[in-house]
Amino acid sequence: MNNLVDFLIDPLTIAGALGALACFATIVTFAAPAMSEDKLGSRLKEVAKKREELRKRSRAELAKGTGSLQHKNANSFAKGLVDRLNLQKALADDTLSEKLIRAGLRGHAAQTMFYFYRAALPIAFGVAAFIYMMMFGSAWELHMKLGAVVGGIAAGFYAPNLYLKNLADNRRTKIMQAFPDSLDMMLICVESGMSIEMALQRVGQEIAPASVELAEEFALTTAELSYLPERRMAYENLARRTAHPGVKAVAMALTQAEKYGTPVGQALRVMAKENRDLRLSEAEKKAASLPPKLTVPMIVFFLPVLFAVIIGPAMIQVNEILGSQ
Repeated sequence: MNNLVDFLIDPLTIAGALGALACFATIVTFAAPAMSEDKLGSRLKEVAKKREELRKRSRAELAKGTGSLQHKNANSFAKGLVDRLNLQKALADDTLSEKLIRAGLRGHAAQTMFYFYRAALPIAFGVAAFIYMMMFGSAWELHMKLGAVVGGIAAGFYAPNLYLKNLADNRRTKIMQAFPDSLDMMLICVESGMSIEMALQRVGQEIAPASVELAEEFALTTAELSYLPERRMAYENLARRTAHPGVKAVAMALTQAEKYGTPVGQALRVMAKENRDLRLSEAEKKAASLPPKLTVPMIVFFLPVLFAVIIGPAMIQVNEILGSQ
């Protein structure tokens, strides 16, 4: 027993035990990373898998063609005529795809129908003007007849562009009416812990009854965030499709927030306030423009009735006095 105690308290024994413990700790330290499970890799694989599922689901929703996300197929007659006459080169417009996207018309079918109408409407309007001139304008001078036919052709040529511009303006107005409220909802979602993709998807579902157009844009942005190589491109596409300074400012703020690591919630809060102020300023601008717009209708419709009411009784009395004499 005494020998065992002496062996345990021997300095050489203690030094050997400490050396063995140090060697074991060193081996465990270097071998532990190789023997441990790669949790980071597995988590990244799960994220990639979830991203791929989201991409497939978003593209499947886009393929359903809900709303105007996917334009209807072009008429076979119109497509055949455009292909035979090669109208896409004859009536080429470099900004057409941009205009169609802003109007909510996507796909090659929309371009085909636009070129068809741009070629067919001048002929139709010119023929209609000629028929009207033959039926009701037989007494017109020659230059008036030519002017009516040329005016009909010009109206038919520019009518598709005017319709497209009006459609894009109306769509942008509907989007901006609900955009500040959607930013407030996105702020709530982001501050509750949601990612931008999930926030856009959730807000798009909630805002759809108020603005179908804005819901479509959020759905497209969610899909683009899933499969585009850079997230910046998805935000830039959103700003390009809407062509509104408020949306462009939000897209730039989100891009900078992801690039420099600034809080997304703070950026959304500032952008929501700016967009509400912008919507209020546009409403005030419309209200301020009403008096000049009402001047001409009041002069044309209100003043003649007022003069008739004021002068009418006096004229009746004058006629009665002159008749009695």
